[in-house]
Amino acid sequence: FGVFYLTEFREHFAKAKHIAIITGAGVSAESGVPTFRGQGGYWRKWQAQDLATPEAFSRDPSLVWEFYHYRREVMRSKMPNPAHLAIAECESRLSKQGRSVVIITQNIDELHHTAGSKHVYEIHGSLFKTRCMSCGEVKANHKSPICPALEGKGEPDPSAKDARIPVEHLPRCDRSGCNGLLRPHVVWFGETLDSDILTAVEQELEICDLCLIVGTSSVVYPAAMFAPQVAGRGVPVAEFNMEYTPATKRFKYHFEGPCGVTLPPALECHESEVI
Repeated sequence: FGVFYLTEFREHFAKAKHIAIITGAGVSAESGVPTFRGQGGYWRKWQAQDLATPEAFSRDPSLVWEFYHYRREVMRSKMPNPAHLAIAECESRLSKQGRSVVIITQNIDELHHTAGSKHVYEIHGSLFKTRCMSCGEVKANHKSPICPALEGKGEPDPSAKDARIPVEHLPRCDRSGCNGLLRPHVVWFGETLDSDILTAVEQELEICDLCLIVGTSSVVYPAAMFAPQVAGRGVPVAEFNMEYTPATKRFKYHFEGPCGVTLPPALECHESEVI
């Protein structure tokens, strides 16, 4: 099953001109990135869905910024894993052959960028971008700490005291004459995805001739929004994740196990490639 199956997938891969790769939390988890969801996924006594909401931010912007400051700082010690690197290497190699690879990710950690990927749609935004609540400007921001008042704050221990930072000392917009409160440029629970990004993603999925779903499942959002559209056109869809889901049967290929193990051999140079 395994070898033949991989060989058959590789034949599709060798012919594909436009490959779409949808990545989810599983890819980040293999780099040790915490998700704050599910069992044991707590920051202090909260999970992501308690703090990653517009309501939480308007109620307690200091607490929400402590949470995101902690998440930004954690990323300083995290590195792309073999799955991120295999995707980036594949994109770079295929681009020299006039073929395209596009990454559509729900992850906000920028590890695809760190790995060297160029063609990335971050449908949930990024930990390292801010958006001004007043003027709306979106900006990259890799400062550590993001503002002086957050230095040393964000301790995840349940006994840690909330910093209660006055709103004027939280991250502020540096655009001339604005000084508005900044928020993380991430899509929070209850918010809609950026329609421009969604439109661009839809266009990529209209032209792709092979689709990979990595570190998530085709039945789980966001892949569930996209995979049926691709499979409906008769395009092969391959899942790379830790578990077999009932919906997996609808898709052509399923490779079970850690993405860092299953993905590199699937994406490595095919003998038919002219380098």
